[in-house]
Amino acid sequence: MTAPTESLLKTPLHALHLELGARMVPFAGYSMPVQYPSGLMAEHHHTRQAAGLFDVSHMGQLKLVGPDAAAALETLMPVDVIGLGYDNGVCRQRYGLLLTDDGTIIDDLMFVNRGEDLFVIVNGACKATDIAHIQDRIGNRCAVLPLPDRALLALQGPQAVTALSRLLTGVDRLVFMTGGHFIWEGADLFITRSGYTGEDGFEISVPAGHAEALARQLLAQPEVKPIGLGARNSLRLEAGLCLYGSDIDTHTTPVEAGLTWALQKVRRDGGERAGGFPGAPRVLAQLRGEGLARKRVGLIALERVPVRDHSELHDLAGQRIGEVTSGLLGPTIDRPVAMGYVDIAHAALGTRVNAMVRGKAVPMEVSAMPFVPTRYYRG
Repeated sequence: MTAPTESLLKTPLHALHLELGARMVPFAGYSMPVQYPSGLMAEHHHTRQAAGLFDVSHMGQLKLVGPDAAAALETLMPVDVIGLGYDNGVCRQRYGLLLTDDGTIIDDLMFVNRGEDLFVIVNGACKATDIAHIQDRIGNRCAVLPLPDRALLALQGPQAVTALSRLLTGVDRLVFMTGGHFIWEGADLFITRSGYTGEDGFEISVPAGHAEALARQLLAQPEVKPIGLGARNSLRLEAGLCLYGSDIDTHTTPVEAGLTWALQKVRRDGGERAGGFPGAPRVLAQLRGEGLARKRVGLIALERVPVRDHSELHDLAGQRIGEVTSGLLGPTIDRPVAMGYVDIAHAALGTRVNAMVRGKAVPMEVSAMPFVPTRYYRG
């Protein structure tokens, strides 16, 4: 059941989406564009080949201010916050995970050391509970300041840097997972070279009142077209990136989710600041291989049958071993791809399993991710 249109929140680009002919759908409490007239497949391919502009203003933006902010935030996550550098205006960014006291994932997020503060971006559907959680846990150690008056745009694709450089001098000097402050027509922008597509690109935090003008300027560039949530989903799945609420949630741990790359050595057993985060005993035990019963894996179908979310996964003897959490026909790879959880005995690359689609067994193979090579710009 969808929410009544009048109860949905609108981003600062809502009128522009309608002008561009977007099909709007409820998402994370907002009215959001799922696709434009060219359609999901064309939008997906355009982003891979040129540059796509995404409205991601439903995401939550906040900043943590105070000399104890980094140490405080580190108590909520199994990642290295204190060691994230800030060098002469180069703001470094890192992926993080808020955990429950049982070691499961409240949300995944991005955070940036900007020198004067930590800038944090959280998922739209989780932002109210995330901010409340952060405020409750560390609000006595630093100021937790939501930024509801800022919009967020993502410009993604191999020609994103070409298009954005026409508007902003110096943005090409950013490399993957770094950010900086820029001024555009009197507005303070904060831009990171990052994204959710596997392509090179940027995420642009902009004052809400300047968002539409900036979006129009970007769309006026010959490389850039507007892209909706549908293609955003297919792009991120091909890149092997998790969607909160589907692939990770409060029933999954970082180790089960295959996100161990995000847990730096300094927070692990033997590290300088090992443990000290919510659920540490469980997470550290799983890192040692103890108590780990299932794992997120990539899957490629061996027949041309799309396998959707929530499809059961069976072993070759017909026993249930897991479930698909994200699945579709990958437009770039032109094969059905999926992510899901299987028991440890079936998690090895090359393992054959069956997905149950309308009562029919569709053969799949556990495969490495990403399904499409990433093209992040590392300098």
